[in-house]
Amino acid sequence: MGDKKEEINRRRTFAIISHPDAGKTTLTEKLLLYGGAINLAGSVKGKATARHAVSDWMEIEKQRGISVTSSVLQFEYDGYCINILDTPGHQDFSEDTYRTLMAADSAVMVIDAGKGVEAQTRKLFKVCVMRKIPIFTFINKMDRDANDTFELLDDIEKELGIATCPMNWPIGSGKSFKGVYDRKKQCVITYSDTQKGTREGEALQIPISQLDRLTGFVGEDLKKKLLDEIELLDGASAPFDLKEVQGGVLTPVFFGSALTNFGVEVFLRHFLEMTTAPLPRRADIGLIDPVEREFSAFVFKIQANMNKAHRDRVAFLRICSGRFDADMEVRHVQGNRVMRLSQPQQIMANDRKILSEAYAGDIIGVFDPGVFSIGDTLCIPKEQFCYEGIPTFAPEHFARVRQMDTMKRKQFVKGINQIAQEGAIQIFQEIGSGMEEIIVGVVGVLQFDVLKFRLENEYNVDIRLEPLPYEHIRWIEHHEEVDLNALVGTSDMKKIVDLKGNPLLLFINAWSVGMVLDRNKGLELSEFGRN
Repeated sequence: MGDKKEEINRRRTFAIISHPDAGKTTLTEKLLLYGGAINLAGSVKGKATARHAVSDWMEIEKQRGISVTSSVLQFEYDGYCINILDTPGHQDFSEDTYRTLMAADSAVMVIDAGKGVEAQTRKLFKVCVMRKIPIFTFINKMDRDANDTFELLDDIEKELGIATCPMNWPIGSGKSFKGVYDRKKQCVITYSDTQKGTREGEALQIPISQLDRLTGFVGEDLKKKLLDEIELLDGASAPFDLKEVQGGVLTPVFFGSALTNFGVEVFLRHFLEMTTAPLPRRADIGLIDPVEREFSAFVFKIQANMNKAHRDRVAFLRICSGRFDADMEVRHVQGNRVMRLSQPQQIMANDRKILSEAYAGDIIGVFDPGVFSIGDTLCIPKEQFCYEGIPTFAPEHFARVRQMDTMKRKQFVKGINQIAQEGAIQIFQEIGSGMEEIIVGVVGVLQFDVLKFRLENEYNVDIRLEPLPYEHIRWIEHHEEVDLNALVGTSDMKKIVDLKGNPLLLFINAWSVGMVLDRNKGLELSEFGRN
């Protein structure tokens, strides 16, 4: 058993976010490689023969070559205990990423050097800004043709509204990529295409003052361009300020190639120096200090059937304070019960290791007998407080679910409820129809494919989805004071209820929302539900 303060202070918990195909999962694999967690990094692309990336464990992910759920990876490196939350890049799964960011202390933003800031990066970044999360930028794929470096930085500053401070600077790109200039050490670190998936690879360091040696390696043109750019950079870029980085207003920028493993360890070392140990978190009784307070945590993700053979449900907890002991009793605040957490485990994608202890900053999985919801708080029995809730995104696409075999009603109801409790889909019923009429709402249409695939593969249930024309959903505030039958609606409005019995309204047209508010004085509608 380690010293509590010391153990908490060596924790670093961060999420990796990016647009699809920017190389996020490849970067995650290389970081694991340095931590000795894996010996050979896998390929992410959807080929039957390829080694699948460790962090992509769901069957549909292996088939399509994309990440659709966040996975949690823990490893040791240089005295630090690192928890990586690898998030899905595809925008149809942004809600999962959003919740995962609630569990992270900082974020690593991976940007494709040939594409710059893309739509999905923009959306996720706004979440980081909202939470004032420190952001570290890794501009990837320098071994391919890249955009102008100054334009890339300009893009980040304009699109995301954050100042940039390059920690190193690339020399060429694509076939002419020669390495990076380390601004602090004032030397050039040379690039060589190392063997993919391994950590070996010699990188030469040439001090910038040794001009002849530098010319011999990069050529006269690239040397001249580098010296001009360094001069410009020193005059134009924001100075490095650790307070601003930790306040989420300045992002340190690194250049490299995750695929060929260039610049990854340099990035990791700098990142660990700049990022913080777990910080206090806000609850309804004020800030909860990670070291001073005893154990507390919140549920940010629920995943059913991680192990198909066991038909299990795992609740992922972010430990916010104190030390967790496997034998301790904890209070489940929302359920108002004291319980022991069953099968506490460290998750490495779909591999698990049963834990006896964990500390603030750690992410652990526990067996969920069906009592936890996303956003629930756990603490020691004598305490009673709640961490800030996690808002649920309003679905943008809706479909009616038809079950193909009515004899499998039980499996169908169980399956769709379990998948809904994970938060990837939201299910609703038409008022008065019971479970006969189920409407499913999703943030992105790809979630419909995942629902169909998982019901078939995990619950042996076939469904047909009939798209519905609704695009706007509103929760009714103070619904217990509203007479739903007396509500004056519009022709394109539908009344439904969510799993908890809260009434909602669906609309085809955005202007109908205002019309309903005008027709029903005192009615309040909200775009957000709460877990």
